[in-house]
Amino acid sequence: MNTRMSLLQRQQDRNGIDDTQRALLNILEDLTAEQSGFEAAQRALLNILEDADAEKLNLQEAQRAVINILEDSEAEKVNLQGAQSAVLNILEDFDVEKSKVQLINQELQKEIEERRRAEGEVRRLNRELEQHTAELTAANRELEAFAYSVSHDLRAPVRHVNAFADSLRKRLYEKLDETERHYLDTISASSRQMGALIDDLLNFSRLGRAGMSKSQVALQSLVQEVRRELESETAGRAVAWQIASLPQVYADPALLRQVLVNLLSNAVKYTRGRSEARIEVGTSNGTPGERVVFVRDNGVGFEMEYVHKLFKVFQRLHTQPFEGTGIGLANVRRIIERHGGRVWAEGVPGKGAIFYFSIPAQGGTVDG
Repeated sequence: MNTRMSLLQRQQDRNGIDDTQRALLNILEDLTAEQSGFEAAQRALLNILEDADAEKLNLQEAQRAVINILEDSEAEKVNLQGAQSAVLNILEDFDVEKSKVQLINQELQKEIEERRRAEGEVRRLNRELEQHTAELTAANRELEAFAYSVSHDLRAPVRHVNAFADSLRKRLYEKLDETERHYLDTISASSRQMGALIDDLLNFSRLGRAGMSKSQVALQSLVQEVRRELESETAGRAVAWQIASLPQVYADPALLRQVLVNLLSNAVKYTRGRSEARIEVGTSNGTPGERVVFVRDNGVGFEMEYVHKLFKVFQRLHTQPFEGTGIGLANVRRIIERHGGRVWAEGVPGKGAIFYFSIPAQGGTVDG
């Protein structure tokens, strides 16, 4: 009985131990599960901490970005303030410039009004000038006609004086004493001089009325032709001619020939006292569209203070021993001006003179 009881007791104790073991195993399993859950919670917590660190870094970056933005905002604020100041300065300058423009506009308006008044005055003066020009043209024509008529009417009496003087010379010259011969020679010379003067004056009058026929003229050939015609005046003299290459010009050949005859014959005449005369014909620079021709000599020259007299009728800077009527250079001026050109001269006493004339290379004006 006691043994059975002991066995039962041991069985019960064993069952209790098994239960305890199972309980312990369950507890261990639960602890293991709890441990796994704890580990998972730790890992989750670590992940959360890592994420928190990342977020912290992001937050720090965001903070720095915000700080940079704030700093940039301050810089932009400063720039904006500078821009505002610049705009204000521009507006102030604009106001100043606006005031200047207004003043300029006022001055411009005054100038426009003055110009309008000046244009009106110019138109009035032009009308008066046209009227005076027409009157002057008519007066010149009348004067030329008068000069032509007077000169033409004087030719016959002068021819008569010259003819009778020649007759007296033939009949009585040997019977006259020295004084009477001098008187007769003076009458003859004066009548011839008067005849030449009348012929030149008639020629000068005709130049104002004659029409012109322009064409291309070979100036080189024309100068050589005139030079050959002057050989009778240079016979027995030492004359060195220097004629450059000359261009073609657009002119009336006959009138241009008169110009060259006058200028070259003057050069021959006023170098008469030189042991060797030097006469040069060439070209020099002029304005675009014109040819400038010059005739230079080493003759007696002239004082520049009298240069304004050279191209006027009856004006002579030299008399004895140089013959002439004082109309040749006036003819030169009239011919050249009718071609739309100009004439001028330079001289040095005892060293020679240079006479220039310009003529359009093509075209030109025609004086009616």
